[in-house]
Amino acid sequence: MAVTEPVPEGILRRQSARESAARTYARALPIVPVRARGLTIEGADGRRYLDCLSGAGTLALGHNHPVVLEAIRGVLDSGAPLHVLDLATPVKDAFITELFRTLPPGLADHARVQFCGPAGTDAVEAALKLVRAATGRTGVLAFTGAYHGMTAGSLEASGGAYDVRVARLPYPQDYRCPFGVGGVRGSELAARWTESVLDDPKSGVRRPAGMILEPVQGEGGVIPAPDAWMRRMRQITVDRSIPLIADEVQTGVGRTGAFWAVEHSGVIPDVMVLSKAIGGSLPLAVVVYREDLDVWQPGAHAGTFRGNQLAMAAGTATLAYVREHRLAERAAVLGARMLGRLRDLARDFPCIGDVRGRGLMIGVEMVDPEGACGTGETGGIDAPLVDAHTDAGFDAPADDDGVGARAAKPRTEPQLAPVTAPCPADPALAVAVQRECLRRGLIVELGGRHASVVRLLPPLTITDEQAAAVLDRLADAVAAAAGNHARAKGRRDHPQPNPLNEPSRPGRPPGRVPHQGGRAERAG
Repeated sequence: MAVTEPVPEGILRRQSARESAARTYARALPIVPVRARGLTIEGADGRRYLDCLSGAGTLALGHNHPVVLEAIRGVLDSGAPLHVLDLATPVKDAFITELFRTLPPGLADHARVQFCGPAGTDAVEAALKLVRAATGRTGVLAFTGAYHGMTAGSLEASGGAYDVRVARLPYPQDYRCPFGVGGVRGSELAARWTESVLDDPKSGVRRPAGMILEPVQGEGGVIPAPDAWMRRMRQITVDRSIPLIADEVQTGVGRTGAFWAVEHSGVIPDVMVLSKAIGGSLPLAVVVYREDLDVWQPGAHAGTFRGNQLAMAAGTATLAYVREHRLAERAAVLGARMLGRLRDLARDFPCIGDVRGRGLMIGVEMVDPEGACGTGETGGIDAPLVDAHTDAGFDAPADDDGVGARAAKPRTEPQLAPVTAPCPADPALAVAVQRECLRRGLIVELGGRHASVVRLLPPLTITDEQAAAVLDRLADAVAAAAGNHARAKGRRDHPQPNPLNEPSRPGRPPGRVPHQGGRAERAG
């Protein structure tokens, strides 16, 4: 009698044999989803998972939300055409109306929208093409750690590109500040660097066609841009007639605690790149921009599938639901609570180097606490004296159009507090945490410069009880992974006698692992 191969194993085996070596999520998450609702996915083996990947931030309302399904069925049952290129339809008109209702007022009042191929990377390509056409210039300013997509132009503007027409600028962050100071001083130095590059005739950077930035770097490691720095970038670009492009592909539709992440700073960009959640789980991407930039000729940017009627209907339902139910405000409150609990966890585990995020876009950076960590001082750098805990000396109130005034002179004498230098990233530990999460029924993503940041992107509809379950499972996973990691290091550092007299690899002294409680038994 023939032995029947279990369905999940057979599907996974065939996927491995047939699909490209470029596949990513399927390698770290060897599951076969067959049903899903809200935060929960059920696999073909009957196991259920809490999904904090959410289609890399696509599922603002989670899986198969009733309002999304109703909108899709409405189009299917109506007999409306599903494919219309860029023709006008009632479905498209309703989507544009709802989208413009959510935009920052200073942009929505004088905006145009371009429907792109159904991926954020094509919308980035369109945005770069737009500003080049409008300015007659070619260069682009982008930032270290950026991720803007996988097509050629988008990759040029992303952090790992080489030999391109893009000038790379420092993106401010606290834990791994490129200037070693963090806080407001680090942001000030990053802004000064940007001004110097643009104003120095010998910098090698000509006046660019545009500046593109993410209000929160997602793939770069969940790094929120300081609001004051965002306003400074807006002022720098306005003063030099450089269009500012905000990439809101992952941060948009309430994810960060505001409907659009630029709203935290009050900045009104010239161009916004939107995708992921705007399609309500289906492929959709658009560029929204100031009408005076609309210099394109007919056909200057096109795409066969830019008229996705089902995605527009699902997107309209999603945008309206997030707006009417104030899910952005809910994300801000719940996200702050989750960040607080994760920072409590970090105090128990030195292998958690940093916890950061905004709203329900959260990152936990895993590090090697036995590596070359150290302590520095905020002094010793010729930057303006500012209080590390305020925006004093760096920012001024925003003008009515969302543009911040030039930096004011410092008002207070700073306290030079010691700054702990970051420990080395530990991508192997991050992989182990992700694996332990999956064993406990929790799906998380990894990101960051060294793929050492555990990322949480739950749907905005997550309940308090579900959030508590997510954090419990993550805490158990960190405890298990840290313990296993330390034991493995101990075996490397203190190998057993080698009866074959084979050479063994040297190791570091074993690290300390904090006492870990018994949460794992409750994880389920």
